[in-house]
Amino acid sequence: MDLILLGFQTLASPMVLMMLLLGVFAGMVVGSIPGINDNIAFAVFIPFSFSMPPEQALALMVGVYCAAATGGAIPAIVIKVPGTASSLLTAEDGNAMARKGLAGRALSIAITSSVVGGVLSSIVLLLFAPSLAKVALKFGYVENFALAILGLSSVVGLLRGNIIKGAIAALIGLLVATIGFSPMTGAARYTFDSVNLIEGIPFVPLLVGLFGIAAMLDLKAELLKSRAENAAPDALPTIGSLKLPRGLVRRLAPVWGASAAIGNMIGMLPGAGMLMAIFLAYNQAAGRFRRLFAGKPGEPEWGEGAPEGIAAPEAANNAVTASSMVPLLSLGIPGNSTSALFIGALALHGMVPGPLLFTQHGNIAWMIIVAFLAANIVLWPVAWVVLRTVSQYVFSIRKEAMVGVIALLCLMGAYSDGGNLFNMWVAVGAGLVAYVMRLANIPLGPAILGLVLGPQLETSLHNSLTISQGNWGVFFDVAEHPISAGMMFASALLWILPALLGLRERGRAKKEDQQT
Repeated sequence: MDLILLGFQTLASPMVLMMLLLGVFAGMVVGSIPGINDNIAFAVFIPFSFSMPPEQALALMVGVYCAAATGGAIPAIVIKVPGTASSLLTAEDGNAMARKGLAGRALSIAITSSVVGGVLSSIVLLLFAPSLAKVALKFGYVENFALAILGLSSVVGLLRGNIIKGAIAALIGLLVATIGFSPMTGAARYTFDSVNLIEGIPFVPLLVGLFGIAAMLDLKAELLKSRAENAAPDALPTIGSLKLPRGLVRRLAPVWGASAAIGNMIGMLPGAGMLMAIFLAYNQAAGRFRRLFAGKPGEPEWGEGAPEGIAAPEAANNAVTASSMVPLLSLGIPGNSTSALFIGALALHGMVPGPLLFTQHGNIAWMIIVAFLAANIVLWPVAWVVLRTVSQYVFSIRKEAMVGVIALLCLMGAYSDGGNLFNMWVAVGAGLVAYVMRLANIPLGPAILGLVLGPQLETSLHNSLTISQGNWGVFFDVAEHPISAGMMFASALLWILPALLGLRERGRAKKEDQQT
């Protein structure tokens, strides 16, 4: 308890608090710009922190990290262009709700979910960091492979009647992930002798194209349809009321708790990251929605404005932020790419993450931990300020002009990731592919998950089979690798249960036909 109080005492300095507040505000603003993800935002602010005292610099970094994912929900809901990768699922139900005149409610759900997930994760980090670090140590190559399989299997619960197309989309994502140098042999694969593809398809421009450019094409198609029918195009959604009804809060409370738990578990595992967490949380929320609310009067279809579809990914992505610091601060192992940048921030000030950080720089280590809690609390009022600012400028733009604005933001975001014109062509090409996939009713989510998990899947599989001398049974070895065996069993269930449920529904329908 004395150490926790030491952390609060260090954070209580006016300049440290001001840097934390500045980081939260900057993270929200940067996160709301399509294409500028949390990695870029974090990397941009590291040089500014060099001349600051370490406690001020790291408070700034914590604020940016916590707020960037939340800011990405704003354009995802309003114009269906995710500001960050972690808000890609929010765009589906969030934008659908906004189109029904409930943009304010959708944004309020997103922000509240982010704050709840972040606060719960910060409390877990504050109280259980040493214990949770021991769990992270149990994950080796075998467990990471099983975790990737579980992540890919989680999309099955989202697809239901579209499993074949979803599996095809996931395979496409996995194949695209193989472009570039092989992590095992170093050989170039599918680069077509282009130096721009040596390191693979750049992820940020790809994501900008799949969502941003595709959304721009959707909007342009809508405008052309309205012009052909001599009808005025629908106006951009206005924010409206940000108040959440008490009944909705009670309804979403279990979703927040479950999604925050998923985010905590995934966040502390090296390499898992936010995307796996939001897909697992989204899948869990989808099952709960279909079980309790689907088909009831006034309830939308899943993916068409369900509040759980916004609450689950937003609670999960912010829960990842604090929990990803568990292995980093305790063991020196980053939980994801953004938390890995914390190593650089600490190194700039002569500190090395790991057990010695708590003995040599105890006040800084505990200040970082309590700063996550403070940042997520401060996030609430800052988000309202940013929202009202956005409403004055973004929502006043006509749809005709918004097509150009979206295209400009997307191309700028793609170009900013490395300053390469090739990235802009990647964004345009990915946007065209995503638009065709939507016309063909092929889900995009499995393809994104395949892209993200592909490298982890390949590396973990190769290393696991090398260690086990080619024994595939190592993934199901209950004695030596119980965690892997459990996750592989859960993955099998995710594939089997939809088929069993489909058979039961067909049997029930046949029985009802016979009775009539």
